[in-house]
Amino acid sequence: MTKETPAPSDIYTVVGGGAIGGTLAAHIALAGHPIQIVDADTEHVAAIRSSGLKIEGPEESLRVDLPAFDPVDAPEELGPVLLAVKSQATSSAMKWIAPRLREDGYVASLQNGLNEAAIAEHIGIERTVIAFVDLFADVLQPGVIKDGGIGTIAFGEFSAECADRECSSRTSEKAEADLRADGVIRPRVEKLAADLAHWGRPIVSGNVSGFLWSKLAFGAMLTATSLVDEDMASVVDSNRATMLGLAREVYAISDELGIRLESFDAFTPDDYRAERPEGVVDSAFDSLCRWLEGQTKTRSGIWRDINVRKRPTEVPSQYEPVIAIASEQGVLTPRLRALVDVIGELERGEVLMGPELLKRIS
Repeated sequence: MTKETPAPSDIYTVVGGGAIGGTLAAHIALAGHPIQIVDADTEHVAAIRSSGLKIEGPEESLRVDLPAFDPVDAPEELGPVLLAVKSQATSSAMKWIAPRLREDGYVASLQNGLNEAAIAEHIGIERTVIAFVDLFADVLQPGVIKDGGIGTIAFGEFSAECADRECSSRTSEKAEADLRADGVIRPRVEKLAADLAHWGRPIVSGNVSGFLWSKLAFGAMLTATSLVDEDMASVVDSNRATMLGLAREVYAISDELGIRLESFDAFTPDDYRAERPEGVVDSAFDSLCRWLEGQTKTRSGIWRDINVRKRPTEVPSQYEPVIAIASEQGVLTPRLRALVDVIGELERGEVLMGPELLKRIS
Protein backbone atom coordinates (compact mmCIF):
# COMPACT_ATOMS: atom_id res chain seq x y z
CA MET A 1 0.00 0.00 0.00
CA THR A 2 1.60 3.26 -1.10
CA LYS A 3 1.68 6.21 1.22
CA GLU A 4 -0.63 9.00 0.13
CA THR A 5 1.10 12.21 -0.94
CA PRO A 6 0.21 15.00 1.52
CA ALA A 7 -1.60 18.05 0.21
CA PRO A 8 0.38 21.33 0.12
CA SER A 9 -1.85 22.68 2.88
CA ASP A 10 -0.61 19.90 5.18
CA ILE A 11 3.12 20.31 4.53
CA TYR A 12 5.17 22.56 6.80
CA THR A 13 7.88 24.51 5.05
CA VAL A 14 10.84 25.76 7.07
CA VAL A 15 12.39 28.72 5.29
CA GLY A 16 15.88 28.97 6.75
CA GLY A 17 16.91 25.47 7.78
CA GLY A 18 19.84 26.50 9.96
CA ALA A 19 20.25 26.20 13.72
CA ILE A 20 16.68 26.87 14.87
CA GLY A 21 14.78 26.03 11.71
CA GLY A 22 16.69 22.81 11.15
CA THR A 23 16.35 21.65 14.75
CA LEU A 24 12.58 22.11 14.79
CA ALA A 25 12.16 20.70 11.28
CA ALA A 26 13.88 17.51 12.40
CA HIS A 27 11.57 17.08 15.37
CA ILE A 28 8.44 17.73 13.32
CA ALA A 29 9.61 15.15 10.78
CA LEU A 30 10.45 12.60 13.48
CA ALA A 31 6.91 13.01 14.83
CA GLY A 32 5.65 11.86 11.43
CA HIS A 33 4.41 15.19 10.08
CA PRO A 34 5.23 16.24 6.49
CA ILE A 35 7.83 18.98 6.39
CA GLN A 36 10.38 20.38 3.94
CA ILE A 37 13.28 22.82 4.21
CA VAL A 38 14.10 25.72 1.90
CA ASP A 39 17.53 27.28 2.44
CA ALA A 40 19.75 29.57 0.39
CA ASP A 41 22.88 27.70 1.54
CA THR A 42 23.30 25.24 -1.34
CA GLU A 43 25.93 23.20 0.53
CA HIS A 44 23.57 22.75 3.49
CA VAL A 45 20.76 21.71 1.15
CA ALA A 46 23.03 19.27 -0.73
CA ALA A 47 24.20 17.69 2.56
CA ILE A 48 20.61 17.18 3.76
CA ARG A 49 19.65 15.64 0.44
CA SER A 50 22.57 13.23 0.43
CA SER A 51 22.94 12.27 4.08
CA GLY A 52 19.87 13.59 5.89
CA LEU A 53 19.75 16.27 8.59
CA LYS A 54 21.75 15.44 11.72
CA ILE A 55 21.07 16.98 15.12
CA GLU A 56 23.73 16.53 17.79
CA GLY A 57 21.94 16.99 21.10
CA PRO A 58 23.30 17.10 24.66
CA GLU A 59 22.04 13.58 25.38
CA GLU A 60 21.52 11.93 21.99
CA SER A 61 21.99 12.53 18.29
CA LEU A 62 19.22 12.38 15.72
CA ARG A 63 19.17 11.90 11.98
CA VAL A 64 16.20 12.42 9.71
CA ASP A 65 15.57 12.35 5.97
CA LEU A 66 13.40 15.16 4.69
CA PRO A 67 13.04 17.11 1.44
CA ALA A 68 15.37 20.09 1.10
CA PHE A 69 15.39 22.76 -1.60
CA ASP A 70 17.12 25.96 -2.49
CA PRO A 71 14.79 28.85 -3.42
CA VAL A 72 15.22 28.20 -7.14
CA ASP A 73 13.92 24.62 -7.16
CA ALA A 74 11.49 24.90 -4.22
CA PRO A 75 7.78 24.06 -4.62
CA GLU A 76 5.67 26.85 -6.10
CA GLU A 77 2.89 26.47 -3.53
CA LEU A 78 3.40 26.69 0.24
CA GLY A 79 1.11 25.89 3.14
CA PRO A 80 2.19 26.74 6.71
CA VAL A 81 5.62 28.37 6.75
CA LEU A 82 8.02 28.49 9.70
CA LEU A 83 10.33 31.41 8.99
CA ALA A 84 13.77 30.97 10.57
CA VAL A 85 16.04 33.28 8.59
CA LYS A 86 18.11 36.00 10.26
CA SER A 87 15.93 39.00 11.09
CA GLN A 88 17.70 41.22 8.54
CA ALA A 89 16.58 38.79 5.81
CA THR A 90 12.90 38.91 6.76
CA SER A 91 11.78 41.28 4.01
CA SER A 92 13.62 39.51 1.21
CA ALA A 93 12.38 36.12 2.41
CA MET A 94 8.80 37.37 2.55
CA LYS A 95 9.03 38.72 -1.01
CA TRP A 96 9.83 35.14 -2.02
CA ILE A 97 7.22 33.53 0.23
CA ALA A 98 4.22 35.82 -0.34
CA PRO A 99 3.38 34.87 -3.95
CA ARG A 100 3.72 31.16 -3.10
CA LEU A 101 1.69 31.17 0.12
CA ARG A 102 -1.70 29.51 -0.15
CA GLU A 103 -4.76 31.41 1.05
CA ASP A 104 -5.05 28.91 3.90
CA GLY A 105 -1.34 29.13 4.68
CA TYR A 106 0.39 31.24 7.29
CA VAL A 107 3.85 32.35 8.38
CA ALA A 108 5.20 31.96 11.93
CA SER A 109 8.40 33.83 12.81
CA LEU A 110 10.92 31.55 14.55
CA GLN A 111 13.31 34.49 14.70
CA ASN A 112 14.89 36.98 17.05
CA GLY A 113 13.39 40.43 17.34
CA LEU A 114 10.04 41.93 16.38
CA ASN A 115 9.36 40.64 12.86
CA GLU A 116 5.63 39.99 12.74
CA ALA A 117 4.65 43.45 11.52
CA ALA A 118 7.11 43.16 8.62
CA ILE A 119 5.70 39.72 7.78
CA ALA A 120 2.12 41.00 7.91
CA GLU A 121 2.99 43.78 5.46
CA HIS A 122 3.48 41.08 2.81
CA ILE A 123 0.69 38.60 3.63
CA GLY A 124 -1.70 40.36 5.99
CA ILE A 125 -2.37 40.05 9.70
CA GLU A 126 -4.76 37.11 9.24
CA ARG A 127 -1.98 34.87 7.89
CA THR A 128 0.64 35.90 10.45
CA VAL A 129 1.31 33.82 13.57
CA ILE A 130 3.26 35.47 16.38
CA ALA A 131 5.95 33.24 17.88
CA PHE A 132 8.74 33.21 20.43
CA VAL A 133 11.70 30.84 20.34
CA ASP A 134 14.59 30.59 22.80
CA LEU A 135 16.88 27.74 21.80
CA PHE A 136 20.65 27.45 21.86
CA ALA A 137 21.79 25.81 18.63
CA ASP A 138 24.51 26.21 16.00
CA VAL A 139 25.21 24.86 12.52
CA LEU A 140 28.47 22.90 12.85
CA GLN A 141 28.82 22.08 9.16
CA PRO A 142 26.46 21.58 6.21
CA GLY A 143 23.74 19.15 7.27
CA VAL A 144 24.84 19.02 10.93
CA ILE A 145 23.38 21.09 13.78
CA LYS A 146 24.42 21.17 17.42
CA ASP A 147 21.38 21.53 19.67
CA GLY A 148 22.01 22.89 23.15
CA GLY A 149 18.90 21.33 24.63
CA ILE A 150 15.33 22.19 25.48
CA GLY A 151 14.31 25.85 25.74
CA THR A 152 11.03 27.73 25.46
CA ILE A 153 8.71 28.21 22.49
CA ALA A 154 5.41 30.11 22.50
CA PHE A 155 2.84 30.60 19.75
CA GLY A 156 -0.16 32.88 19.40
CA GLU A 157 -2.24 34.79 16.88
CA PHE A 158 -0.95 38.10 15.59
CA SER A 159 -3.61 40.80 15.59
CA ALA A 160 -4.23 44.42 14.75
CA GLU A 161 -3.72 45.06 18.46
CA CYS A 162 -0.30 43.40 18.30
CA ALA A 163 0.58 45.28 15.13
CA ASP A 164 0.00 48.58 16.91
CA ARG A 165 3.36 49.02 18.62
CA GLU A 166 1.79 51.15 21.33
CA CYS A 167 -0.62 48.39 22.35
CA SER A 168 1.18 45.16 21.64
CA SER A 169 0.00 42.67 24.26
CA ARG A 170 -2.85 41.56 26.43
CA THR A 171 -1.84 42.56 29.94
CA SER A 172 -3.62 40.21 32.30
CA GLU A 173 -4.22 36.51 32.90
CA LYS A 174 -7.96 37.11 32.48
CA ALA A 175 -7.36 38.70 29.09
CA GLU A 176 -5.39 35.63 28.02
CA ALA A 177 -8.20 33.35 29.20
CA ASP A 178 -10.74 35.48 27.32
CA LEU A 179 -8.58 35.27 24.22
CA ARG A 180 -8.79 31.48 24.26
CA ALA A 181 -12.49 31.47 25.12
CA ASP A 182 -13.31 33.83 22.28
CA GLY A 183 -11.56 31.54 19.81
CA VAL A 184 -9.02 34.14 18.70
CA ILE A 185 -6.31 31.51 19.09
CA ARG A 186 -7.21 29.29 16.17
CA PRO A 187 -6.83 25.55 15.70
CA ARG A 188 -3.82 26.15 13.43
CA VAL A 189 -1.80 27.44 16.40
CA GLU A 190 -2.87 24.59 18.65
CA LYS A 191 -1.96 22.15 15.86
CA LEU A 192 1.47 23.70 15.36
CA ALA A 193 2.20 23.37 19.07
CA ALA A 194 0.95 19.77 19.10
CA ASP A 195 3.01 18.83 16.04
CA LEU A 196 6.16 19.89 17.93
CA ALA A 197 5.48 17.37 20.71
CA HIS A 198 8.54 15.33 19.72
CA TRP A 199 10.65 18.40 20.60
CA GLY A 200 8.78 19.30 23.78
CA ARG A 201 5.73 21.30 24.84
CA PRO A 202 5.38 24.75 23.27
CA ILE A 203 3.24 27.32 25.07
CA VAL A 204 0.09 28.61 23.40
CA SER A 205 -0.40 32.14 24.70
CA GLY A 206 -2.32 35.35 24.20
CA ASN A 207 0.75 37.28 25.34
CA VAL A 208 3.56 36.21 23.04
CA SER A 209 4.59 39.87 22.89
CA GLY A 210 5.46 39.55 26.58
CA PHE A 211 7.89 36.76 25.75
CA LEU A 212 9.41 38.68 22.83
CA TRP A 213 10.07 41.81 24.90
CA SER A 214 11.52 39.73 27.75
CA LYS A 215 13.88 38.15 25.24
CA LEU A 216 14.89 41.59 23.98
CA ALA A 217 16.05 42.39 27.52
CA PHE A 218 17.77 39.03 27.97
CA GLY A 219 19.17 39.22 24.44
CA ALA A 220 20.72 42.62 25.12
CA MET A 221 22.69 41.01 27.94
CA LEU A 222 23.85 38.14 25.75
CA THR A 223 24.72 40.51 22.93
CA ALA A 224 26.90 42.48 25.35
CA THR A 225 28.81 39.31 26.22
CA SER A 226 29.96 39.25 22.59
CA LEU A 227 32.09 42.33 23.17
CA VAL A 228 34.71 40.24 24.97
CA ASP A 229 36.23 36.87 24.10
CA GLU A 230 34.90 34.96 27.11
CA ASP A 231 31.99 32.65 27.91
CA MET A 232 28.57 34.22 28.39
CA ALA A 233 28.18 33.16 32.02
CA SER A 234 31.49 34.70 33.01
CA VAL A 235 30.82 38.01 31.27
CA VAL A 236 27.32 38.37 32.70
CA ASP A 237 28.50 37.49 36.19
CA SER A 238 31.37 39.99 36.24
CA ASN A 239 29.43 42.85 34.61
CA ARG A 240 26.10 42.78 36.42
CA ALA A 241 25.61 46.57 36.58
CA THR A 242 26.08 46.88 32.83
CA MET A 243 23.66 44.02 32.19
CA LEU A 244 21.08 45.59 34.48
CA GLY A 245 21.38 48.90 32.66
CA LEU A 246 20.66 47.26 29.30
CA ALA A 247 17.74 45.18 30.55
CA ARG A 248 16.13 48.11 32.36
CA GLU A 249 16.23 50.26 29.23
CA VAL A 250 14.16 47.56 27.51
CA TYR A 251 11.84 47.45 30.52
CA ALA A 252 11.30 51.20 30.29
CA ILE A 253 10.05 50.79 26.72
CA SER A 254 7.86 47.74 27.37
CA ASP A 255 6.37 49.42 30.45
CA GLU A 256 5.52 52.47 28.37
CA LEU A 257 3.77 50.17 25.88
CA GLY A 258 1.84 48.41 28.65
CA ILE A 259 3.37 45.00 28.01
CA ARG A 260 3.33 42.33 30.71
CA LEU A 261 6.71 40.61 30.53
CA GLU A 262 6.83 36.82 30.66
CA SER A 263 9.44 34.61 32.29
CA PHE A 264 11.19 31.88 30.29
CA ASP A 265 13.92 29.33 30.94
CA ALA A 266 16.17 30.84 33.67
CA PHE A 267 15.20 34.45 32.98
CA THR A 268 12.59 36.02 35.28
CA PRO A 269 12.44 39.64 34.07
CA ASP A 270 10.72 41.19 37.07
CA ASP A 271 13.50 40.00 39.40
CA TYR A 272 15.88 42.47 37.70
CA ARG A 273 13.74 45.57 38.16
CA ALA A 274 15.05 48.63 40.01
CA GLU A 275 12.39 48.34 42.71
CA ARG A 276 13.37 44.78 43.63
CA PRO A 277 15.57 44.28 46.73
CA GLU A 278 19.26 43.91 46.00
CA GLY A 279 19.23 40.34 47.29
CA VAL A 280 16.53 39.33 44.82
CA VAL A 281 18.49 40.83 41.92
CA ASP A 282 21.69 39.10 43.03
CA SER A 283 19.89 35.78 43.39
CA ALA A 284 18.40 36.16 39.91
CA PHE A 285 21.86 36.76 38.45
CA ASP A 286 23.26 33.77 40.37
CA SER A 287 20.57 31.48 38.95
CA LEU A 288 20.97 32.84 35.43
CA CYS A 289 24.74 32.40 35.45
CA ARG A 290 24.45 28.84 36.74
CA TRP A 291 22.02 28.09 33.93
CA LEU A 292 24.31 29.63 31.32
CA GLU A 293 27.25 27.63 32.67
CA GLY A 294 25.23 24.45 32.20
CA GLN A 295 24.54 25.08 28.51
CA THR A 296 26.55 23.21 25.89
CA LYS A 297 26.63 26.46 23.89
CA THR A 298 28.84 28.78 25.93
CA ARG A 299 29.18 31.68 23.46
CA SER A 300 26.38 33.70 21.88
CA GLY A 301 25.34 33.45 18.25
CA ILE A 302 26.48 37.06 17.87
CA TRP A 303 29.99 36.12 19.02
CA ARG A 304 29.95 33.21 16.56
CA ASP A 305 28.82 35.41 13.65
CA ILE A 306 31.69 37.84 14.28
CA ASN A 307 34.47 35.37 15.11
CA VAL A 308 33.61 32.16 13.27
CA ARG A 309 31.25 32.86 10.40
CA LYS A 310 32.66 36.32 9.67
CA ARG A 311 29.28 37.74 8.70
CA PRO A 312 27.05 40.64 9.77
CA THR A 313 25.03 40.00 12.92
CA GLU A 314 21.30 40.59 13.29
CA VAL A 315 21.81 43.01 16.19
CA PRO A 316 20.93 46.16 14.19
CA SER A 317 17.78 44.59 12.73
CA GLN A 318 16.72 43.45 16.21
CA TYR A 319 17.42 46.60 18.18
CA GLU A 320 17.10 49.51 15.74
CA PRO A 321 13.29 49.06 15.76
CA VAL A 322 13.35 48.91 19.57
CA ILE A 323 15.34 52.14 19.75
CA ALA A 324 12.92 53.75 17.28
CA ILE A 325 9.96 52.74 19.44
CA ALA A 326 11.74 54.17 22.48
CA SER A 327 12.24 57.46 20.68
CA GLU A 328 8.54 57.60 19.79
CA GLN A 329 7.66 56.95 23.44
CA GLY A 330 10.16 59.48 24.80
CA VAL A 331 12.30 56.78 26.45
CA LEU A 332 16.07 57.26 26.50
CA THR A 333 18.19 54.26 25.46
CA PRO A 334 21.85 55.34 25.47
CA ARG A 335 23.16 51.87 26.40
CA LEU A 336 21.20 50.06 23.69
CA ARG A 337 22.31 52.66 21.14
CA ALA A 338 25.94 52.24 22.20
CA LEU A 339 25.60 48.44 22.05
CA VAL A 340 24.37 48.53 18.46
CA ASP A 341 27.12 50.96 17.49
CA VAL A 342 29.90 48.87 19.06
CA ILE A 343 28.64 45.66 17.44
CA GLY A 344 28.75 47.47 14.10
CA GLU A 345 32.35 48.47 14.71
CA LEU A 346 33.24 44.85 15.51
CA GLU A 347 31.54 43.63 12.35
CA ARG A 348 33.55 46.09 10.27
CA GLY A 349 36.82 45.21 12.01
CA GLU A 350 37.27 48.74 13.37
CA VAL A 351 37.78 47.56 16.97
CA LEU A 352 38.93 44.43 18.75
CA MET A 353 37.02 42.55 21.42
CA GLY A 354 37.98 43.46 24.95
CA PRO A 355 36.73 44.76 28.34
CA GLU A 356 37.09 48.37 27.18
CA LEU A 357 34.16 47.85 24.81
CA LEU A 358 31.90 46.96 27.75
CA LYS A 359 32.85 50.24 29.39
CA ARG A 360 31.28 52.08 26.46
CA ILE A 361 27.85 50.68 27.32
CA SER A 362 28.13 50.87 31.11
